[in-house]
Amino acid sequence: MSQRLENKVALITGASSGIGRATALRFAAEGAKVVVGARRAGELDQLVTEIHAAGGQAVALAGDVKSEAYAKALVDLAVERFGRLDIAFNNAGTLGEGGATTGVSEAGWNDTIAINLTGSFLGAKHQIAQMTKNGGGSVIFTSTFVGYSFGFPGVAAYAASKAGLIGLTQALAAEYGPQGVRVNAILPGAVDTDMYRDMNDTPESQSFVTNLHALKRVATPDELAKSVLYLASDDSSFVTGTASLVDGGGSITRT
Repeated sequence: MSQRLENKVALITGASSGIGRATALRFAAEGAKVVVGARRAGELDQLVTEIHAAGGQAVALAGDVKSEAYAKALVDLAVERFGRLDIAFNNAGTLGEGGATTGVSEAGWNDTIAINLTGSFLGAKHQIAQMTKNGGGSVIFTSTFVGYSFGFPGVAAYAASKAGLIGLTQALAAEYGPQGVRVNAILPGAVDTDMYRDMNDTPESQSFVTNLHALKRVATPDELAKSVLYLASDDSSFVTGTASLVDGGGSITRT
């Protein structure tokens, strides 16, 4: 197998399940030493065990991405255990409080923004500070097609917070490009994760969402991990500031 991330150190949040977990496994298989973060310590420990069993190197730290202290601790752990930080995948997120926007509470709105947008900002703040000491790196955010190429009812806080990541991506890419830091966002279509099933909990809803995509199916988490790998690796050395659709053709489908 290729080792596209050999000698690289990568940090991944939201790594206990879904896209984050799949990306941690793929990064490790490609030679990266990985630091994985999420709220659920048990799931993180299982992931680390799986990576070690496959011959990779990984360490976990559980915590809350809303905490700046946690954001810094993840970076510090990467440096302490592996000597540097080259890649950061800020993937942790939540659907947040849904339903009719006129009924969404201020607390629910604020919590969604805090996890999806502010948490990613706090992560990038400390990740980029470390990467500039190494001569550069790659920062990646998980945004979404919701609020970009699709509008869905009942998800105002989620859509707004994830759309904000695109602006953050562009600002950071322009600011830190001269120092060798690339910053990009992936915009997944529907992916078969716990969050997708929570949002689409009936056969009718899943059928509707599936049909929105040109490929007439939803993605697997590993398919998204492959796109993240591209942005993390030197294969994308001239790619920065992008909102990269990985949406199965959802943005162009009208059938």
